Amino acid sequence: MSLRNLYFLPCFVILTVGFSLIALFVALFDSSGNRSHRIASVWATCTLFLSGVRVKIRNLDVLRPGQAYIFAANHQSASDIPALLSKLQVQFRWLAKDSLFKIPLFGWAMKRVGYLPVNRSNFKQAYQSLLLAAQKIKEGTSVVIFPEGTRQEADHLGEFKKGGFVLALKSQMPIVPIGILGSARVLPNKGLWITPGTIQIVLGKPIPTEGYHSKDAKILMQKVREAIEHNLKFNEFKAEN
Repeated sequence: MSLRNLYFLPCFVILTVGFSLIALFVALFDSSGNRSHRIASVWATCTLFLSGVRVKIRNLDVLRPGQAYIFAANHQSASDIPALLSKLQVQFRWLAKDSLFKIPLFGWAMKRVGYLPVNRSNFKQAYQSLLLAAQKIKEGTSVVIFPEGTRQEADHLGEFKKGGFVLALKSQMPIVPIGILGSARVLPNKGLWITPGTIQIVLGKPIPTEGYHSKDAKILMQKVREAIEHNLKFNEFKAEN
């Protein structure tokens, strides 16, 4: 066990509690949730700094200012979340499993910021969450989804769930495919200890959804999957050990 891991956990808890309280307070005066989201970005940056993890992002120039997107990323590690929060320089909200919203302070802050809970065991509630997210996107707020639904083993892209693509079809907003490399080395799916290293985030060109209908969901899923797989093949940008 490294010295870094010994001090990281208590520091992480203190940071998370402190920033959650700040986000909750700020959210009382910020109905948009934008300032609270920026606080979450600072929390993520501090967390990564303490853990000795660097994050590099490529192709930010594919994004157009003022355009709302659905960001679809592969998911290998809990470190994917702070990595995206720290480097994806746009206002966005998460679609997250509802159990996270039950965590004291942290979950309350997520709700106040405007992140969206999804109950995967209840189809009706999950569908209502997707409709709410689609409305937020139409109003100009981007959303991040993990199409695999849960964390996968390193270098393995899991089966995609349909929910995020229902969201895309409802909102008719473009999907930005994101490949995240190296996060599983930093914090393995079933591991507890952080290994300092580099996480790479590679953005692909936005995939338009105009003209697609509900029956085209599988076609759209395949396009996004191929784009994420392409991003994950950028060997020159793979994380440093």
